[in-house]
Amino acid sequence: MEYARLGRTGLKVSRLCLGTMNFGPLTTEPDSYAIMDKALDMGVNFFDTADVYGWKLGEGVTEQIIGRWFAQGGGRREKVVLATKCYNKMSEWPNGRGLSALHIRQACEGSLKRLKTDYIDLYQMHHIDRECPWEEVWQAMEQLVREGKVLYVGSSNFGGWHIAQANEQAAKRNFMGLVSEQSLYNLNARMIELEVIPACQSYGLGLIPWSPLGGGLLGGVLQKAREGRRANENMQKSIDKNRAKLEAWESLCAELGEKPADVALAWLLHQPAVTAPIIGPRTIEQLTDSPRALEIKLSAETLRKLDEIFPGPGGPAPEAYAW
Repeated sequence: MEYARLGRTGLKVSRLCLGTMNFGPLTTEPDSYAIMDKALDMGVNFFDTADVYGWKLGEGVTEQIIGRWFAQGGGRREKVVLATKCYNKMSEWPNGRGLSALHIRQACEGSLKRLKTDYIDLYQMHHIDRECPWEEVWQAMEQLVREGKVLYVGSSNFGGWHIAQANEQAAKRNFMGLVSEQSLYNLNARMIELEVIPACQSYGLGLIPWSPLGGGLLGGVLQKAREGRRANENMQKSIDKNRAKLEAWESLCAELGEKPADVALAWLLHQPAVTAPIIGPRTIEQLTDSPRALEIKLSAETLRKLDEIFPGPGGPAPEAYAW
């Protein structure tokens, strides 16, 4: 396993991040335990979750599974750089969501209880709250840091302007501010190259891409269809829309002699702003296949071909659209 510092911090995390969103809804608790144990055996020390995962209002199903796994001991908690999130709806009450100081406090306490831990390594704001002033957000986060309940603060699904706002306001308070951003990023979804990535690089944020395989689109979906595996209606629409690109993509992967999923991850690992793509295995086999991406070295010619198949927005703004 390879490791990298998370943004401008001294914290070292594995270059693959274990996403846990499937734990509970699609992966049984015993299988989730096996996946987490195997991840540690592989050297994966970076685990990502959220209070809403499990998709039962207010229950935090996935966090509870992770908490019971930690409770088995064996140094599990100490070995893991634990990231979770707040913002989304956790109750029907008016303050049951968002980034008010009240909800941040309640959400953090709830996560700590479910995760059976007394601190969160990386506490991420799941979305921007346009109705909440940064003075309030940072006051709440600073208090959690002072109490030792949170070590680092990150964002998720923020725009470049939000990252700039957040860290400029944090600097005025002599607070470290955001150290990471978790964004949708893959070969077929490159919008963040316009402003989010430049903001991350300017402010020293580590980039944690989610959906690195485009919801399965980049995982060899045409080959799977030929083998008789059925895709749902939304995936079929996406395949039809992107068929020409996917044919060229899977053909190039075949030329490289690599699985499409591994090449998609390898491409992200070649992007200088990326710290660790999130892999969200449903099975232990999906987890054990992932480290191959760390071994794949893409040549300049291959990277050029990938840009031709999946053209991004043309680089950072404003050059990408202004001239």
